[in-house]
Amino acid sequence: MNYSLMLSVGIGGFIGAILRFSLSGWVQKLTTSSFPFGTLFVNILGSFLIGFLFLYFQQINFSAIQKALLITGLLGALTTFSTFSLETLLLIQQEYYVKAFSNIILNVMLSIGATFMGMMLFKRI
Repeated sequence: MNYSLMLSVGIGGFIGAILRFSLSGWVQKLTTSSFPFGTLFVNILGSFLIGFLFLYFQQINFSAIQKALLITGLLGALTTFSTFSLETLLLIQQEYYVKAFSNIILNVMLSIGATFMGMMLFKRI
């Protein structure tokens, strides 16, 4: 067991979880919709950042500890597949089928698109 890596993931996860809680709550309060815009926002943001950082780490010699802190810890806690899954299921149970389907499509497509955009931004700077 590499305790330094574990601690790095924990520290990054702590920061990422607080960011997710704060950002998703803030974004959701901007709307009165039952659509989970807060979760969508943090998933897109995290996807953009991982695309950027993936290429950045190929150019800059970051340690495994730094990568674990930022990618596995911070971005792993910032983004949330489990909350996305629960919110989608709740929309289905409430018979909001269009919202549920939209949530699936938007989370998947916009997150993949954001990862691509993060990579493209890195290549331009």
